[in-house]
Amino acid sequence: MYFTSLAQAEKVFLVKVDGAITPVTANFVLYALKYAEDQKGKALIVELDTPGGLVDSTRDIVKNFLQSEIPVIVYVSPQGARAASAGVFILLASHLAAMAPSTHVGAAHPVELSGKADPKMLEKVANDLSAWAKNLAETRGRNPDFAELAVKKSKSITEKEALSMGVIEIIAQNVEDLLQKAEGRKVKVKEREIILKLKSAPLEVIQEDFKTRFLKVLANPNLVYFLLMLGLLGLYFELSHPGAIFPGVFGAICLILAFLGLSIIPMNYAGLALILLSGLLFFLETQITSHGLLTLGAIISLLLGSLILFGHNPPSLRVNQPFLITVVLTSAALFGGITYLAIKTLRKEPVSGKEGLLGKTGRAITEITPSGGKVFVEGEIWQAYSDVNISKDTKIEVIEKRGFTLYVKPLP
Repeated sequence: MYFTSLAQAEKVFLVKVDGAITPVTANFVLYALKYAEDQKGKALIVELDTPGGLVDSTRDIVKNFLQSEIPVIVYVSPQGARAASAGVFILLASHLAAMAPSTHVGAAHPVELSGKADPKMLEKVANDLSAWAKNLAETRGRNPDFAELAVKKSKSITEKEALSMGVIEIIAQNVEDLLQKAEGRKVKVKEREIILKLKSAPLEVIQEDFKTRFLKVLANPNLVYFLLMLGLLGLYFELSHPGAIFPGVFGAICLILAFLGLSIIPMNYAGLALILLSGLLFFLETQITSHGLLTLGAIISLLLGSLILFGHNPPSLRVNQPFLITVVLTSAALFGGITYLAIKTLRKEPVSGKEGLLGKTGRAITEITPSGGKVFVEGEIWQAYSDVNISKDTKIEVIEKRGFTLYVKPLP
C-alpha cells in the first residue's frame, strides 16, 4: 500500500470500499485497519458503497471491527451509494454508523449472500444470519428489529429512516461534515469508553496499491468469464491451425488471468468442467466425423457451464445475463466457424505435392515414350513417361509421381 505524506501526528484514517465484498476487498480493509492501529490513529473511517458480497469475507471484516483497538466509523457514501446485503453487517459492526444523503441500507436476505436454493437450507442460513445481525445491532446499541427484517424480509431503508430507527447515528454531507458531527461522541472500544476528538485531526487516505487494484479488476465475474472464453478460443484456434502462434500465446495469457480471477471469486467446478469440455468437443469435431453431433454437444455444454459457473454467487458476483447470452452465442459462432474451416481444410483434396497431381488430367505436348517426354498438367509442364507410346496432343492422366517425373497413361 502507499499513503499520503503527512506529519506524524494522531490522524484519522480513511479507506474507500466501492464494489462487491470479496477476499480482495476484505484483505485491503483489514490491512487498512491494522495500519491505522499501528499508527495509533484516532479512528478509521470506512467509506462504503457496496451491492453485497460473500459471507466469509464479510465475517472476516466484522470480526476484526469487533476486535479493533481504535474506533471504526462506517460511512455509506457518496450520495446514491448503498450498504446492501453484506454492507448491512459491516455497518452494524461499526462503532459509529453514518450515511450520506440519498443513500440506503438493507436487503440482506441470504439468497443474495449464499445463493442456496434448498428451502430448508435457506431457512437455516436466514436464521443464522438474522441472529448474527441482531447480535451486532445489540452489541452496538442499534435497532435489532431492523437487523432481523433486513435479513428475513429484505427490508431496505433510507438514511433518514435509518437515523430515526436507530440504525445509524449520523447523516453527514461529506467526510468533513462527518468529523464535525462525530466530535464529542462516546463509543465503546474493547470495553473502553472513548470520546471522539476528530475535528482537528489530520486525515490520511489509505490508497490501494497496484496489486489490490489489479485483483479487484479480476474479481469482476464478467471480465473473468470473457477472459475464459477468449483463452479457449485462442488455444482452440492454435490447435486447429498449428503454427499461428499469436492466438495460442494470447489464449494462454487470457486463461491464466481467468484462472487467477476464478481463484478469487467462488465458482461451480462443474460449470468450469462443462466449459472446458465444450472446447474439447469442438476440437474432436475436427478429428472425428460426427455429422455435427459433437458440435451440438459442445454448444449445449458451453451454455450449461456458463449458466452455472457463478450461479451460487450473490448477484454482484455473477455474470450479467444479457452479457452471458451474448458471449455464449458469439463464442459458439466463432467456435463453429473455426471448426468448419478446420474440417474444410483437413478434408479438402490436396492441390499440391505428390497427392495433388494423382488422377489429374492434362495433354502431351511432345510424344511420350517409355524413355520420356513432356506433358502439360495443372498449368505446369512436367517431364513424363509411359509404358506405351503416346502421341503429341493426346489427353493423359497422371498415375504416379516419381521425383520430378510423372508416370502417365493415355485417355481414350
